[in-house]
Amino acid sequence: MHHRTVGELMTRDVVRARRDTQFKEIARLLTESGVTAVPVVDDLDRPMGVVSEADLLRKCADQADPTGLAPVPHREAWERAKAEGARAEELMSAPAVCAREDWNVVEAVRLMEAQQVKRLPVVDEADRLLGIVSRGDLLRIFLRRDDAIRDEITGDVLRRTLGLAPWEVTVDVHDGRVELGGTVASEGLIPVVERLCRSVDGVVEVSARLTRRTGDALPSPTAD
Repeated sequence: MHHRTVGELMTRDVVRARRDTQFKEIARLLTESGVTAVPVVDDLDRPMGVVSEADLLRKCADQADPTGLAPVPHREAWERAKAEGARAEELMSAPAVCAREDWNVVEAVRLMEAQQVKRLPVVDEADRLLGIVSRGDLLRIFLRRDDAIRDEITGDVLRRTLGLAPWEVTVDVHDGRVELGGTVASEGLIPVVERLCRSVDGVVEVSARLTRRTGDALPSPTAD
């Protein structure tokens, strides 16, 4: 089975900031490029951190309310330092949480969830910036056509991986929802078929109406 990689889904033309890029220049980069965050790189183009809209807006949130009605929120020392920052290295969230281009979607999503980030700079073996992948980029796997999903399940999962004949299991796909029907040699094979089908890129859910072929002989118990 072919799982789409981070390298296939990422944006390669990356808008980036340097450690000394000023606050207003970062705001301009975000606005003109239509992005919500930019990686901050060092002189060797290695990601040091990421500056997002949230990082910049912290400066506004920490200012006194002109009406005097809303109190200034309590901030930790590091949060106050970021709110007072004027350069990328003072504003960024660091260190940068990065991915490799050969990772699959599952690996990238798990890292995003574990680190509670919305995007990952993608780096090469020397940790130089290659691209950036966002949650929206990863969601593109669910835009796969139903016929492409069906062909992969039928050809890669059922025939080449499991060695099943085309007539044994039927596959219907509608809006990413897979419906399986038919018979297989053993009950233990049913959860394997379901698990492998769920792992196909673009599958939303799997509904299996599979049974064991009654004509297949069960193994004889081993004598003591």
